[in-house]
Amino acid sequence: MRLSDKITGSFLIVLGALAAYGGSRLPPVPGQQVGPNVFPLIIGFALIACGMMIALGIGRKFEEEAEAELAAIEGPQATSESKGPLFGLRVLLPPALLIFYVVGVEKLGFIPAAAIITFITSLALGARLRLAIPVAILAPIGAHLVFYKLLRVPLPAGLLPMPW
Repeated sequence: MRLSDKITGSFLIVLGALAAYGGSRLPPVPGQQVGPNVFPLIIGFALIACGMMIALGIGRKFEEEAEAELAAIEGPQATSESKGPLFGLRVLLPPALLIFYVVGVEKLGFIPAAAIITFITSLALGARLRLAIPVAILAPIGAHLVFYKLLRVPLPAGLLPMPW
C-alpha cells in the first residue's frame, strides 16, 4: 500500500507541530541560554518544513529523473523474494538495535555502542565498508560533542571515555 505525498506530508506537518508545541511548553533552565525546549523546537520546525515540501511535491521531478536513470542503468529491479527468505526480517533491526543500546550502553559506553549501531545501520542501508567505517567512527564522536558540550547531557563513558 502506498500513501500519497499529501497524506505523508500532512502527517509530518502535524507531527512537527506537536513536537514544537511540546518543546515550547518545557520550562527554561535558570542561568542557561539553551534549555530543554530548543531541541524539540528545532526538530518540530524541521519536520514542518519537510512535510510541507513533501505535500507540495517539491523535488518530485528530481526523484523521477533519478529513478529513470537508475532503471536505465540497472534494468528491472530485483524483488525482495530474490534477496533471500530472511530479507523481510530487516524490519526488526531498529528495535533490536534500540534494545542493544539500552542493555549495552552502561558497560560499553556511548561511543562504542553508538559506533556499533551506526555501523550496522549503515550496512543494512546498503553502504559500502569504505563509507560505513568512517561514518561509524565520526558520527558518534560528533553526537557526543553535541550532547556533552552544547546540550550538557552526560553520556556513559564506558570503555572509551572522551577527553573533554
